[in-house]
Amino acid sequence: MTDLQPDFTDEEDDLYEHHRIVVDPGQSLLRVDRFLIMKLAGASRTKIQAAIDADSVRVNDRPTKASYKVKPTDVITVALSRPPRETDLLPENIPLNIVYEDADLLVLNKQAGMVVHPAFGNWTGTLVNALVYHFQNLPSMQASHSSPDVVRPGLVHRIDKDTSGLMVIAKSELAMAHLARQFYDHSIERTYNALVWGTPDPTDGTITGYIGRSIKDRKVMAIYDDESKGKWAVSHYKTLEPLQYVSLVQCNLETGRTHQIRAHFKHIGHPLFNDATYGGDRILRGNPNGSFKAFVDNAFAMIPRQALHAKSLGFIHPRTREWMQFDSPLPEDFQSVLEKWQKRIVS
Repeated sequence: MTDLQPDFTDEEDDLYEHHRIVVDPGQSLLRVDRFLIMKLAGASRTKIQAAIDADSVRVNDRPTKASYKVKPTDVITVALSRPPRETDLLPENIPLNIVYEDADLLVLNKQAGMVVHPAFGNWTGTLVNALVYHFQNLPSMQASHSSPDVVRPGLVHRIDKDTSGLMVIAKSELAMAHLARQFYDHSIERTYNALVWGTPDPTDGTITGYIGRSIKDRKVMAIYDDESKGKWAVSHYKTLEPLQYVSLVQCNLETGRTHQIRAHFKHIGHPLFNDATYGGDRILRGNPNGSFKAFVDNAFAMIPRQALHAKSLGFIHPRTREWMQFDSPLPEDFQSVLEKWQKRIVS
C-alpha cells in the first residue's frame, strides 16, 4: 500500500497542505501528474500541473516534470494550497492600497481593522470581498467533488485584523503553487515592526517554542515546550530603539504561525503595546498612576490596536524567478504613537 502522510502547515491558519508519498514497491510505471490526481483527493489536473511548474512537486527531493514516470519506492513531496471552506464570496467595492500588480500577483498594504478572510461574524467587509470585486475572476479551485462550486481567492498568507502592512495575493494557479512552496520552505522574507513594553534582554535574539491554543482561552495562542501541544515557531528580533518603558523592535519570521509575534513577545514578558488579547493594553512598565497614566491612556487612544506592522516583504516572482522586494512606511497611527514616546524621552 502506498504510504500517504499528510502534514499540514499552519501558515496563518493552515493555508497549505503538504503530502509525502512513498510509492508502493508494486506500483507500475505511471506519469507523475496522473499518479497524483489519483492519490490526492480534489486535486485537479490544472492544479497539479501548476504545482509541477512551480517546483512544488518533487521526486526524491528534486523538481520533476509532468511526464516523469513514477517508480517503485520513489518519494514524492507535494505542497499545495488547501481546499477552501467559504461558499459565498460577495464582491464589495472596498478601496485597496495596491503597491504592485501584474498578471500573476498583487502586493497590497492592508489597513488595520480589515479582516482578511470571511468567517463567522465577518462575512462582509473583508479583504477577500474587496479582492473578489477587484479581480472579478480570482484563482478558483474546486474544493471537492461534492461541492464543485466552492471557490477561493489567491490567499497565500494572512495577517491579523488589527495588524497593518504588506501582503502578496496570487492571481494565477502558477503563482498560487509557487508562492505556496516558498511559504512552506520558509524562504519568504517578512519583516515586522512592533512597539513592545519594556526592552527585551538580550536586545537582539531569537524566540522559539511550540505555539498552540491556550488551555485557558481558545482565542489566545500560548507557547509550549511540548511538540504535541503546538507547531514549532521561530521569530528573530532586533531592538531598533529603546524608549525607556517601551521599545521599537524589528521581527523577522522564520515560520508563520497564528499570532506568532504577539504570542512570542508575550512569552518573553514584553507584550505588544495596546495588544488587548495578550495583556498589552495596560501599563506594564512605569508608574500606573498620575501624569504617566494619562500619557499612556492618550497613547492607547492614538493606536487603538496592537502596535504591529508588516513592513517589508520579499519573494521570488513565480514567473520571472526574479527576487521582488517591497517596503511600506509605518501607518499614521503607529508613527504618531512612536513619535509621542520619542518626544517624551527627549523632553
